Amino acid sequence: MTLDLAASRSLPERISFPDEELKILDQWAQLDAFQKSLALSKDRPPFTFYDGPPFATGLPHHGHILAGTIKDTVTRYAHQTGHYVERRFGWDCHGLPIENEINKKLGVTTKEQVLDMGIGTYNAECRSIVQRYTGEWERVVKRIGRWIDCTNDYKTMEPWYMESVWHVFRTIFDKDLVYRGYKILPYSTACTTSLSNFEANLDYRDTPDPSVIVNFPLVEDPHVKLLAWTTTPWTLPSNLALCVNEAFAYVKIKDVPTGNVYVLAEARLCQVYPKMTKKGYKGGEFEVLETFKGAALVGKQYVPLFDCFQDWPKAFRVLSDDYVSDSGGTGIVHQAPTFGEDDYRVCVREGVADKFTLPDPLDDNGIFTDAVPLVKGLHVKKADDVICQDLKTRGRLVSKGTEVHSYPFCYRSGTPLIYRAIPGWFVNVERIRDRIVANNKLTSWVPSFVQEKRFHNWLVDGKDWNVSRGRFWGTPLPLWVSEDYEEVVCVGSIAELEELTGEKVTDLHREFIDHLTIPSKQGKGVLRRVPEVFDCWFESGSMPYAQQHYPFENKAKFEATFPADFVAEGLDQTRGWFYTLMVLSTALFDKPAFKNLIVNGLVLAEDGRKMSKSLKNFTDPEEILQKYGADALRLYLINSPVVRAEPLKFQAAGVLGVVREIFLPWFNSVRFFAQQATRLQLETGVVFVPSRQAALTSTNVMDRWIIAALHNLIKFVHVEMKAYRLYTVVPRLVSFIGQLTNWYVRLNRPRLKGSAGSDEAAVALSALYGVEYNLVKIMAPFTPFFTEYMYQFLRQFHPNAVDGGRTDLAEDADGVSASVHFLMLPDFDPSRVNEEVEVLMQNLQSVVEMGRVVRERRGISLKTPVMKVIVVSSDQQTLDGLRRLETYLHDELNMRDLEFSTDEKQWCVLKAEANSRALGRRLGKALSSVKTAIAQLTHDDVAAYVSSGSVTIDGYELTGDDLVVKREFKGDATIYEADVSPQGNLLVVIDTREDEQLKMQGWARELVTRVQKLRKKAGLVVQDKIHVYFEEKNGDGDDDGPISKAIQASVAMIASTLGTAPAPVALQPAHSVPIVSEEAQFADSSVKLIVARPAVLFASAAVLAKHEAAMPVDQLTTYVASMKYDDVQTALESSDAAVTVRTAGAEATLRANVDVFLDATALAKAVNEPKLSWLVL
Repeated sequence: MTLDLAASRSLPERISFPDEELKILDQWAQLDAFQKSLALSKDRPPFTFYDGPPFATGLPHHGHILAGTIKDTVTRYAHQTGHYVERRFGWDCHGLPIENEINKKLGVTTKEQVLDMGIGTYNAECRSIVQRYTGEWERVVKRIGRWIDCTNDYKTMEPWYMESVWHVFRTIFDKDLVYRGYKILPYSTACTTSLSNFEANLDYRDTPDPSVIVNFPLVEDPHVKLLAWTTTPWTLPSNLALCVNEAFAYVKIKDVPTGNVYVLAEARLCQVYPKMTKKGYKGGEFEVLETFKGAALVGKQYVPLFDCFQDWPKAFRVLSDDYVSDSGGTGIVHQAPTFGEDDYRVCVREGVADKFTLPDPLDDNGIFTDAVPLVKGLHVKKADDVICQDLKTRGRLVSKGTEVHSYPFCYRSGTPLIYRAIPGWFVNVERIRDRIVANNKLTSWVPSFVQEKRFHNWLVDGKDWNVSRGRFWGTPLPLWVSEDYEEVVCVGSIAELEELTGEKVTDLHREFIDHLTIPSKQGKGVLRRVPEVFDCWFESGSMPYAQQHYPFENKAKFEATFPADFVAEGLDQTRGWFYTLMVLSTALFDKPAFKNLIVNGLVLAEDGRKMSKSLKNFTDPEEILQKYGADALRLYLINSPVVRAEPLKFQAAGVLGVVREIFLPWFNSVRFFAQQATRLQLETGVVFVPSRQAALTSTNVMDRWIIAALHNLIKFVHVEMKAYRLYTVVPRLVSFIGQLTNWYVRLNRPRLKGSAGSDEAAVALSALYGVEYNLVKIMAPFTPFFTEYMYQFLRQFHPNAVDGGRTDLAEDADGVSASVHFLMLPDFDPSRVNEEVEVLMQNLQSVVEMGRVVRERRGISLKTPVMKVIVVSSDQQTLDGLRRLETYLHDELNMRDLEFSTDEKQWCVLKAEANSRALGRRLGKALSSVKTAIAQLTHDDVAAYVSSGSVTIDGYELTGDDLVVKREFKGDATIYEADVSPQGNLLVVIDTREDEQLKMQGWARELVTRVQKLRKKAGLVVQDKIHVYFEEKNGDGDDDGPISKAIQASVAMIASTLGTAPAPVALQPAHSVPIVSEEAQFADSSVKLIVARPAVLFASAAVLAKHEAAMPVDQLTTYVASMKYDDVQTALESSDAAVTVRTAGAEATLRANVDVFLDATALAKAVNEPKLSWLVL
């Protein structure tokens, strides 16, 4: 990426950020920049980063871009602080997302259909779509500026990856942390598979479900009926028991309207009689016949609801357990052990059900089988109404309503989950739970509350993890078992499988290994593989090991770089990838898988809802990138609450705001630097090369301030980035850009433009260059495109790059490096910090901002000067410091007079209030009397407190934040307006009265602004010379109106700013060429403004008549007027101070400021015309 240094020391007036980013992508590609950066850093200490694998079955969205930006920013920072950072992309290739796509494509709804077509055929279809969008992903990843290796990626479907997954499982198996069992698990009927508990927590929705109360007559006394409540009527055919809490009080009641006798918990009568909860309830709905403890019900038998499982031994009796609550339902819980965790536990414990034998009337799709003829062929959710109607017909339904409650949905299919007893293979998480919790404490999370609350609480309640899935497209469980499951062989590698089976193995998917058998060592014939595959979360959780094919390859490398230094994903991964990483690393090595983690929040649509294509409630990322560029999107995302794990309501306008408020001002500050460097070169005739020494030894307060602020920024960035706190770093970076562009450059503008001489301009430009150059390096990890663009421009000025550049430097040296991303970030230099200057600038900014606030309150334009500004502070040192900056205050506040005063009492009254939050705990009951005493403090009392830092009231010493000091302005509000600084140390008072002179000064400033806008409109640059002419027509038709007078009164200021004095249009020579003009309205006057190319003016015909004998005057003036203005200027400013015109046989010499004039000011000086005397500067 080399630039023509001679031709590129200027920047265009306008920039298209997206277009420049595309050019930079091409430059990076030509340079192979990412691989080059790795080569340059290969001998540095490693920084390990794990990238969680996404599915490539969908397109990347704003959430992916956010996570990618966070990862890219941190890894770029690590690289640019002296580390070798491998970044490797990965793909999650197995699991439900892929199977769902194929099921839709092939119309598959049952497992039987898959088996009929053949697992190999089905898996081939899955394989064909796994990388459907990888091209799109790679393009978007590259487009957002993320540097990561997509060529040497990892895929969870690669046999070498799957082999490492087997090794992980085998290691855990050998530690006796794997068992086979039945557990009640979330089950997706749409996907025909169980889910893990953390997957079930990914999608909870408020859902209406039936709320029914059913009666169960006692066998011993059928007219007495036990009442049970449920929201899952479809589970009632599988009822095997009822459960009470033997410690609770239960009542036998008579329902007055029907005469029915019911039994339920006394505390839950309101479930049957909801009117009881209302005020003024008079009763009469029921009559209590008997009260007794729940223990009295235990063992009683009841009449089953259905005869489906009526022969089940030990069923249909009342059991007891403490899980039964009296906070909901009826205090009697219906037990369907196949469909409820507590139901299963209690029924197995009491012998109602066997651990591996349960009544299950559903097929894999959640459809009732012929075990329940009433609802055969119906899905569970559709069976609810049929079952309720049947119970009503048979007099078993007491009531039916609807309850809206939070319920888990399948995060892949969007259908309601059911809970179901599933046989599977489990990792015994509960046995190592304490170690998982302990290892979590060894990690650092940003923000920490997610680790300490959400994740910790999830770990503390961690359940055994069912790692098996009854699916097809996944890594098969490496378990070969005998028919009775008594003999189990866990295979840990391809080589071991080949040895045990005697077969060559080329792939580990089901179709390649399901037929392989292992001879039994216990005489049980052959062992066959269990049909399940791994939960894909097990595969992604194995990523730290499997991506390196550990331990079969890269063993030493892995062990030297584990755990990872850094991982990052969204908040939802606290119950997903973060969890599985922690569980597996603890099971394997008893250590966490990572040291540092950033959790981002969710990116929502502007309306606060989930981004949805169907709702069309968000702007497509592609459109954002095309319109505003990747850097603007990156900075918008990482400078938002989303990096604190809070939700972000995405607004495209916010991305535009980044362009307008950050990038354009920053770009313009560098463009201004380049313009002034060029101006200085033209002025001095010497190529400008920034001098670091000149900048660092500058005595100018602005230079010292911005350099001190830069080094404080450098220190802050390093401290906070090492703590991974992006949410503090990015706002500080953005703030510094504002300080640079809105304060340093603006306040220093005249000096940078040469107002204090060439030498001082060179010092100021050197300081500005040093700050801009270092800022580009600091910002490089955050906005990689724009900083590359700026670096390529700024490096032409670098001492290492001028005069053909240094050839004795390393490839990644400043100014020589082909990319900003090869450079190291600047180091903090404590000797550059200057607290005194920083406080001084803080006070200056406070005064200026307060002045603006006051003006805004009174509707006074910044262009209109005010009569007086009074800066008030009790601290003389603060005022002395501000006096040193008086010139800047005059420029910024635009006033006639500036006054400093330490007499606070003249302008305000100091009052104090108690800080109740700070004092409440300390003072207790005494707070009230102390608050009263504080309110009675006089101005002098409060002033003494401010000065000394303490005051004693009622025997209590109050200091620091115990008091809140307020300043109430007491000046004449008809004349003055005031504002107090947030710190309370400064008061700014403005005299808002206006006289005619102030009005005219305001108009003069307005005229300057309008001319500058015309220059910009015409595409003129700083170096372009102009002449300005004006013509006023006020309401009275008077040519010498108020605006003309305003120009005359402020002509020196106008000329200093514009580089030329505006002249009446009557002085515009006929040969003057207008560039741009406008009719401008000022108060009641209309003024025509003309910006023209510079043109010489001639003396009157009478003066020029003396040349008539040698040459006709018309011919003479026409010839001179046709010459280049710069040539005429050179001649007139030479020692001859004249321009000579020669023709055949004739010669005439026009003398400077006698016969010919460079501008109207020169003419006015020469002619001594009273009407033009104001032009004499």
